[in-house]
Amino acid sequence: MRKLGAGVLAMALVFAVAACGDDSGGSSSDTGGGSGGSFGDCDVTVAKGELGDVELTNDGELTVVTSLPAPGFWNGDDPDSINGGFEYCMAADLATSLGLDKVKVVNVSFDALVAGQTADFDIALSQVTITDERAKVVDFSTPYFSSDQGVLVNKGTTIANIDEAKKAKWGVQASTTGQSYLADVIKPTSEPAVFQDTPSMFTALQAKQIDAVLLDTSIILGQSAQSNGSQVVVAQFKTGEEYGAIYQKGSPNGATLDKIISGYASDGTLQKLQEKWLVPVFKGDPSKIPYITP
Repeated sequence: MRKLGAGVLAMALVFAVAACGDDSGGSSSDTGGGSGGSFGDCDVTVAKGELGDVELTNDGELTVVTSLPAPGFWNGDDPDSINGGFEYCMAADLATSLGLDKVKVVNVSFDALVAGQTADFDIALSQVTITDERAKVVDFSTPYFSSDQGVLVNKGTTIANIDEAKKAKWGVQASTTGQSYLADVIKPTSEPAVFQDTPSMFTALQAKQIDAVLLDTSIILGQSAQSNGSQVVVAQFKTGEEYGAIYQKGSPNGATLDKIISGYASDGTLQKLQEKWLVPVFKGDPSKIPYITP
């Protein structure tokens, strides 16, 4: 999620992104189909493979859970409207690599997902940061994305150092690594407002109910762009976080899917997905945003 030159951007993106989600759950939709494996606006360029030893939740399709909305990663507000995005098209590639023509998208609660309370899926792609605590209840894939924590404010507000950060009234999303970082590292003087989804958090910021939002730099760059500059990213904290797909604890499919994802990282597939889906959404160069030292 670095708006750099094409070549530098691609490399930065591969090594660049806690995650967003909401409480809505249960809705799902089948996408793809046909011998050509058409998946919305995805340009599936990987070779069609064979299922091998993978055990599917539903025969003939890859069942993928996520937590919506997630612009850039999943383009659409619900499973029925998803037609593109980095993680959706990554799922389409995974299905194709397994010899499948369909992806079943299921919208779930982010809280439940990272707590290991979501069942009946093959893989979860929901901008989830890999942590030791989460790994106690879910299995993670090899990393496919990384990021630092950024500071989103209304235009005209400044947070340039740790003292100003401590004094700010913060908004964070529940169960994210941003919430943990705020409590454990920044330690603000006032209790942060905790939100179950990103839209309500961004609305609260716009209404000046909070001073700042702490969330992945890449994600809030996208929000800044969508706000037409009324909300801006003024700083970030270096956390070195990485995103991984989630498998149900003890899933027999991890080794096979990890091998495929690692191949996407080395053959440029992830790079192409990021250039197509994330660059247009996450306008701005994270490398230009100043870091605050706690």
